[in-house]
Amino acid sequence: MAVSAIIEDGKVLETQSESSIKKAASKSGMDKDAFLQLLVAQMKYQDPLEPTSNTEYIAQYATFSQVEQMQNMAATMELTRASSMVGKLVEVETTDASGNSKSIQGRVEYVAYENGKAYVSINGQTYAADDVVAVVDETYQTALDLAISFARAMNQLPSLEHLTLKDKEAVETLQKGFNSMSSYQQSFIPEEYIKKLQKYVEQMAKLVEASEDKGDGDKTEGTDDKDDTDTTEGTEGVENEGSK
Repeated sequence: MAVSAIIEDGKVLETQSESSIKKAASKSGMDKDAFLQLLVAQMKYQDPLEPTSNTEYIAQYATFSQVEQMQNMAATMELTRASSMVGKLVEVETTDASGNSKSIQGRVEYVAYENGKAYVSINGQTYAADDVVAVVDETYQTALDLAISFARAMNQLPSLEHLTLKDKEAVETLQKGFNSMSSYQQSFIPEEYIKKLQKYVEQMAKLVEASEDKGDGDKTEGTDDKDDTDTTEGTEGVENEGSK
């Protein structure tokens, strides 16, 4: 679980990964070895005039056995929890040596287990499993990413008053993108953006209709002028022949 050191201004900086590992190691607390050392110290320095009875030793040993079993069970549960996150998208919150908090998101590559602690590898860096604050469902993340991208694209459009036919492709792309989303994905988009898209679609339809009407009008006028000219020429020709 080695990580590369970061040097800044001649000083080795502690990475988020190293900080997470150190914090996990410091949480070990009172383990079974420490409990056994206390028991030996108690036997060594007991009052010889009032020695500890065998019953008390047996009770303490029973307590020691319970502590050991509970620690083993907790370690097994921690490893099982960490192993279940392999391949999933998770969010980790760590604090560096300066006290700055940082949130990291990535897919768990593998799980390592050392000294009774589980560690997860994300983007090549190792973090304590205890620092994992969320396991993100891919369906949820996809819907969230789509909503963010949709909002950004909407914000890039000009105001409704300045909308032109040049923005037709952008509006149609947004409309098609929204219509292709599932109902679950659409639920992530704020209602104001949905109403805003509808207004843009309606405004673009008016612009297209106005453009088509203008084009048809020009074409009709040209056709009428041509027809009138042909009719006039034909009429004059017929009248001239009659006069002759």
